Amino acid sequence: MKANILKRKLALRIKRKKRVRADISGTVERPRVSFFKSNRYVYAQAIDDVNGVTLAAVDGKKLGFNASKQGATEVAKVFAETLKANNVTKVVYDRNGYLYHGVVAAFADGLRANGIVL
Repeated sequence: MKANILKRKLALRIKRKKRVRADISGTVERPRVSFFKSNRYVYAQAIDDVNGVTLAAVDGKKLGFNASKQGATEVAKVFAETLKANNVTKVVYDRNGYLYHGVVAAFADGLRANGIVL
């Protein structure tokens, strides 16, 4: 029974992901920040969908931050510095099908607090 529940949860996230991605797209001026979380770590990357290029990326595992609200905020701080180094101040936030609360919201708030406009 547990496997069926996990399959259903994943299927629902994939549906939400497709629905959200139908409306948003990244450009060079305003790249799409794709957020991913596992049970242990968070990851993000800035993507130019027009040219199909990843402009910047951050890996919570390499930085040593876990997938908590505090860890997501710290990863967002490092990611904001990376974006600023690439002259990016405005982005489109792609929550990747996750509900906007907890770690996902903490990451977005961390970006805003460090000068990135969502």
